[in-house]
Amino acid sequence: MSIRHLDALFSPASVALIGASGRPGSVGATVWRNLRAGGFGGRLYAVNARHQALDGAPLFACVADLPEAPELAVVCTPPATVPGLIAELGARGTRAAVVITAGLSAEQKQAMLDAARVHTLRILGPNGIGLLSPHVGLNASFAPCGAAKGSLAFVSQSGALVTAMLDWAGSRGIGFSHFVSLGDSADVDFADLLDYLGSDGRTRAILLYAESVRGARKFLSAARAAARNKPVIVVKAGRSSAGQQAAASHTGALAGSDAVFDAAVARAGLLRVDTLQDLFLAAETLARWRDQGIEHLSILTNGGGAGVLAADAAAQAGVPLSGLSPERIAQLDAVLPANWSRGNPVDIIGDAPVARYVDALSALLADRQAAVLLVHAPTAIVPSDEIAQAVLPLAQAHPGRVLGCWLGGNTVAAARARCRAAGLPDFDTPEDAVRAVALLRTWREHQAELLQTPPARSLANGADLATIRRLVDAVLADGRELLTEAEAKALLAAAGVPTVPTQVVPPDADAAVAAAQALGWPVALKVLSRQITHKSDVGGVRLGIGNADELRAAVAAMLVRVQQARPDATIDGFTVQPMVRLKHAHELIVGASVDPLFGPVLLFGAGGTAVEVLADRALALPPLNRPLALAQIARTRVARLLKGYRDEPAADVDAVAEALIAVSDLLAALPELAELDINPLLAHPGGVVALDARVRVSARRPAGAAAFAIAPYPQHLVQTLAWQGLTLTLRPIRAEDEPQHLAFLQRLDPDDIRLRVFYSRRHIEHSELARLTQIDYDREMAFVVTRPLPEGGEETLGTARASVAPDNQDAEFGVIVRSDLKGLGLGALLMKALIEHLRQRGTRRLVGTVLTRNTGMLGLARHLGFTETANPEDPDSAETRRVTLALQPG
Repeated sequence: MSIRHLDALFSPASVALIGASGRPGSVGATVWRNLRAGGFGGRLYAVNARHQALDGAPLFACVADLPEAPELAVVCTPPATVPGLIAELGARGTRAAVVITAGLSAEQKQAMLDAARVHTLRILGPNGIGLLSPHVGLNASFAPCGAAKGSLAFVSQSGALVTAMLDWAGSRGIGFSHFVSLGDSADVDFADLLDYLGSDGRTRAILLYAESVRGARKFLSAARAAARNKPVIVVKAGRSSAGQQAAASHTGALAGSDAVFDAAVARAGLLRVDTLQDLFLAAETLARWRDQGIEHLSILTNGGGAGVLAADAAAQAGVPLSGLSPERIAQLDAVLPANWSRGNPVDIIGDAPVARYVDALSALLADRQAAVLLVHAPTAIVPSDEIAQAVLPLAQAHPGRVLGCWLGGNTVAAARARCRAAGLPDFDTPEDAVRAVALLRTWREHQAELLQTPPARSLANGADLATIRRLVDAVLADGRELLTEAEAKALLAAAGVPTVPTQVVPPDADAAVAAAQALGWPVALKVLSRQITHKSDVGGVRLGIGNADELRAAVAAMLVRVQQARPDATIDGFTVQPMVRLKHAHELIVGASVDPLFGPVLLFGAGGTAVEVLADRALALPPLNRPLALAQIARTRVARLLKGYRDEPAADVDAVAEALIAVSDLLAALPELAELDINPLLAHPGGVVALDARVRVSARRPAGAAAFAIAPYPQHLVQTLAWQGLTLTLRPIRAEDEPQHLAFLQRLDPDDIRLRVFYSRRHIEHSELARLTQIDYDREMAFVVTRPLPEGGEETLGTARASVAPDNQDAEFGVIVRSDLKGLGLGALLMKALIEHLRQRGTRRLVGTVLTRNTGMLGLARHLGFTETANPEDPDSAETRRVTLALQPG
């Protein structure tokens, strides 16, 4: 639903336990004990009709007997009672409920939801452990232990994992802002909690344990919003490929696979890890270390073996070690003994005194392109705590540059505690430290993808959509889903992917020879059959045929082989193609399919007949632009070959990216596209060419931009309009507008900035500009109006923005026009476009807070039909007013 009333879950003023019990070992007794022992400062009530008192507290017979409507109810009564209780609680005014009860039937669960929906009562569960909010002393769970206060939020679909994690974290002193067991997620789900926790001031990082995800677009939209504010790290069970079903293409076989989930969370800016240990490793690192985007690592150690372990871990994780320049070596020579390692890792020898640590660390920090991992093994020469005390000021003076690893147990405990108290990232082993650095690198890559919102270009680059439509309509009208090879290549050519000329001939040798002579020798001969998808598997491919006699023999032999291998198949004929012999070419695969959860998916990797054996591939969600396409290519091993090596020149990687983008565009423009494989796509220094292709379409229309899990740029909202004798463009803002938007802000008068809610200063950081221009169109809208410049390009004249609540009930707006153009109607144009867009998406109300002295905005609001009231957040203030416009009837 939304974050509506979730504050009643996590910070209620009063809690009622329905089904409280004194019976040892019962859920009702355990939850009551936890509620009382957690230090909750609000009012607690117990409900049980069979008794009059519990642990000295009064027991109420029913919900109606409670002295007030509890903000939060915890329900642990039999399944049949739950729907009625939820109805009673909702009628009393309760805002949220934790339903711990397990075993509800589908009918009971639906009745529970129906009863809650009438009163907008939010439900966590059923069939969960409950929740803990340590900062308010709330333990509404039957977990065996409580949680310490901290800054990590943990959300889990596994109740058993919740209890184990609490015990594990408690033994290590790890605290939480919130700890939530989702149970069956009948109402409150991952997306709702990501929305809430993403803006929760006590939460610095969000940890998820997921077994399944529902509502991909809602989940990814919430995840992208949360990931812009703080790290979101996820462990998901189910990496195995069991249960994959057969498909007509290599890409289609990946539909529903775990690899698609990987691609989705990467695009959303999340970090996925494999183990619970890595979950906390990443969370502690991301939450405590001010990441500077540094790629290289220097290792400083007093033990050679520890340094080697760290270097090995770095090599395995792909973390590059920084080289030591002659200047750096000279600095270290001046402060280290002659037998130091003179390389990275920097071994300062086991007898190092405190000063040697400080001097060596200072020298390494002079290289601003590298972070430093300090690995210390305890010795009897200097107490570890003294070393920690000496290096901490230097580390704190370079935030995001120093990581610590204090090897050992009790001997280094004081040093480790000192570093952690000072906020310095600290790790038990060198391998853990290097893995943390590698996770940071991956997280930064995902954050870069998060900021990309390309358009669904609808085959904009000169593609022939009319030809594509005719092809697909003809195939479906023929009662088929699989295109022939010739049809598939014609579709790709129309979409802008270079293909090999292909002629279709009947199953006749003379026709094949005539086609070959027209195309030029040598040629490739392939069988054409609607029942045969993988032609090489049945001997239906012959390459490098050099003359007519050889071709006639190939035709006769192929007919025999194919009929023996597939007697059920009808041979419609052959395709004849000129042999493409390109020097320095690489066989690649580009594919598309539709995942049952995340919708259309794109594949890239190493191609050829060994594509399954090599399994070198990367998946991505559309829509793609050039940075996203290049990032997808870079995630494969074959990408290193495409860069060139020894005497092999680099392939045209930009052409490969354009092929990926063309397929992305095809997915947006062709809803019928179900599966596609281009294999091989030959990439060479001069470009790319598709040698073979398989395409399946479906009348069920599984693709199309509307099926994308990530909302593309809404190109359909771009319009031109006349104003003051000029032609202006009114359109949604886009990521590329950042420099243009900065120039617009810099031309505003300071007083105009103060009158608006968007901008508090004249010069703003890149991160804030990115937030304003790289938006999630499912969550907000920002229209800009622009005019062309004489020298080319355009300039922004004004903008109107609305941030939409996750439940689509309210949207909060702001509008600003360039200071020298006020009063000329641009604000009204922008607001009317914004209002119409929000009406179309079903938003119920448009609201805004306006300074009383901003008479221009108040006048515009009245002209557009807004009602004006006191500001509900500060009703006694005369400085601001609240304006509201109803967007939907009723």
